[in-house]
Amino acid sequence: MYKKLLLALAALMASMTFAWAQVDVNKADEAALDGIRGLGPAKTKAILEERKKGEFKDWSDFEARVKGIGAKNAARLSEAGLQVNGKSKDGAPLKAAK
Repeated sequence: MYKKLLLALAALMASMTFAWAQVDVNKADEAALDGIRGLGPAKTKAILEERKKGEFKDWSDFEARVKGIGAKNAARLSEAGLQVNGKSKDGAPLKAAK
């Protein structure tokens, strides 16, 4: 029983650390995008489908091409660790990678 509890605790801690990491929208896989707070399976799928047409150039390109991502939502996603071409959204508070 203790082994299962420790394994569950280790998995939880690993997923929490993963969520604080910086994730580039042009390089991330589905699991990495789902780890960003504010992105669910539907939005992740929309991002991956749009990315098949070509990489996102910048945050404004990302906002224009992905339905449901506006300036406020983009700022929240940036704060949660999402980046476009290695850059956080201008004006969004930065969260340090752990």
